[in-house]
Amino acid sequence: MAAPIGNFEKSNRLRPLAHRLIPGGAHTYAKGDDQYPVLSPGFIARGLGSHVWDVDGNEYIEYGMGNRSVGLGHAYGPVLEAATRQLQLGCNFTRPASIEVECAETFLETIPGAEMVKFCKDGSDATSGAVRLARAVTGRDIIARCADHPFFSTDDWFIGDTEMNAGIPAAVRNLTVDFRYDDLESVRLLFNRYPGKIAALILEPSRGDDPKNNFLHAVRDICHKNGALVILDEMITGFRWHAGGAQQLYDIQPDFSCFGKALGNGFSISALAGKREYMKLGGLEQTGSPRVFLLSTTHGAETHAMAASIATMRIYQDEPVIDHLYRQGEALRAGIEQVVSRLGLAEFFQVTGRSCCLTYATRDQNKSQSQAFRTLFLQETIKRGVLMPSLVVSYTHSDEDVARTIEAVDGSLGVYKQALENGVENYLVGRPSDVVFRRFNKSPAPVRERELATYD
Repeated sequence: MAAPIGNFEKSNRLRPLAHRLIPGGAHTYAKGDDQYPVLSPGFIARGLGSHVWDVDGNEYIEYGMGNRSVGLGHAYGPVLEAATRQLQLGCNFTRPASIEVECAETFLETIPGAEMVKFCKDGSDATSGAVRLARAVTGRDIIARCADHPFFSTDDWFIGDTEMNAGIPAAVRNLTVDFRYDDLESVRLLFNRYPGKIAALILEPSRGDDPKNNFLHAVRDICHKNGALVILDEMITGFRWHAGGAQQLYDIQPDFSCFGKALGNGFSISALAGKREYMKLGGLEQTGSPRVFLLSTTHGAETHAMAASIATMRIYQDEPVIDHLYRQGEALRAGIEQVVSRLGLAEFFQVTGRSCCLTYATRDQNKSQSQAFRTLFLQETIKRGVLMPSLVVSYTHSDEDVARTIEAVDGSLGVYKQALENGVENYLVGRPSDVVFRRFNKSPAPVRERELATYD
């Protein structure tokens, strides 16, 4: 194994400045200091393929892949070339660019169940656009969201239904209700409790396991029977479960679906797609209903992001990207589970999820889920040159990457086992990480000075 990574000097100098200038120290909560160990890279300088380098020059095999937005690999050549060529022609104009039509055509070829598409910059805008449109179509106010799926939007209709609902009026919070995945009875109960009031149900097609007992189709039937619509959030499943989205894998056609993340291989582009009869309410030609202010953003159709998206979608169409994701994910799962079994940790560490989109669960001596043990595991894998908040592979994760990762996990779980026996506090440097959705911070300072020392 290479020398352990322990020098974060430049990262540690930047952290206090970042927290003075940026609430949370980052522009995405999932990338914040509270999600990682004290001994971790604070800032990434560059990435190539499946590897990234932090500002201190440390190299890592990476498995977060931009919160699952980079499916092909960092700085992926054909995507970069397409975006660069387009940038040289300008990226934003007063009238639409022809590439907007090309991108829409390519998207609708890739997602065959969709009939119209509108592009924007992030997943939150896409899901919120779908919610607004569903309310306009049905004339109803209440949105039901799957409580087993962690994130749908930064907008009030969703955040108001979380622990971080400060600043959101009760009147808005009360318009979102919950149901459970794979639990049809919880869906039926909502329609009984709010008859004629639910505009739409929003859920991810899957978080890992396939839906049971035709759940997605049954949900659609219940919704349509009760005059409500179905929104599938394919931010994660799109371009990972199947090139045509999980909706094609499961043969389900929703009223609306929302894509993002891997759609542009890290470039900022997302999509709201749906049936023409509904999507046209945001257009110029229909006259029978009030106009819906669907999506209208200055940067929603930046041409270089669309060029990147077109290149990305064509690669998924023409190359075995999905097969590679499944194969490498399965190799990771098998290798890590062998380590877990050999160390006798099966009750304390589990690899979970679909092979193309794995994650893991960390448990303490009482077999309860533990942020402290998760943080220790991250600390030890980082020390060994692997940055793995999840186990999300890309098209550029090689067999060598997988082998090196399993070796790093082996060493890290050896420390994990010692911590189970002797106490995690004797091995974890600094505070444990925390969940994103919490009502109060536990400490006013995200990092304490005495915890910034390097180690070897």
